[in-house]
Amino acid sequence: MPEIQFIDLGKKDYKETWDFQEELFNKVLEEKKNNPDSHFGGYLVLVEHPHVYTLGKSGEPNNLLISEPFLKQIGATFYRINRGGDITYHGPGQLVGYPIIDLEKFKMGVREYIAKLEDCIITILQEYNITGSRMEGATGVWLDSRSTNARKICALGVRVSRFVTMHGFALNLNTDLKYFSYINPCGFQDRGVTSVEKEQNSHVDFEQAKKLAKSKFGNMFGANFQ
Repeated sequence: MPEIQFIDLGKKDYKETWDFQEELFNKVLEEKKNNPDSHFGGYLVLVEHPHVYTLGKSGEPNNLLISEPFLKQIGATFYRINRGGDITYHGPGQLVGYPIIDLEKFKMGVREYIAKLEDCIITILQEYNITGSRMEGATGVWLDSRSTNARKICALGVRVSRFVTMHGFALNLNTDLKYFSYINPCGFQDRGVTSVEKEQNSHVDFEQAKKLAKSKFGNMFGANFQ
């Protein structure tokens, strides 16, 4: 069974965390090259970011609907990054997870990895009596995905190089949803966004949610945490 090192960064700047991801990514590659028989599978990083918008490498810049001066006015930053997907928002009250793992150690491909991430989020939501699901033609986890009231509660965007992953998921817990009104979330102009707090009409214990995410991830991927 692969071993994963768990890292809780608390609240941390997006760019600093991205640089940290790159460091961990290189460590996993080095271990993969120098010690191929090792049980070490990588890292799971959980973090909460200040207000920031990120645009994936295939994303459309016009999906950011506000100007640079207005970005500063609302206390947000903007980065083009090397994951897949379009534009998304990270901010206070949102649980962001960055699994940096060697997929070969877990004997899975990219599609299965993304499906397992979605399943992991769905099982987390079940603990809050919320039924999440996939939406055809879109990544992430949605509520009422087949209705006209479809709304996204968790975004997914990953990068995989030499079977090692980066980036990951962003689950809206106590997120200020007005920040999504300044973008076309993930490129969609006609679908809503929600949070656990909004759906259950009560504030979420953030620290408890992190423990839950760690547990569900370990179970879903069959991993031991160091």
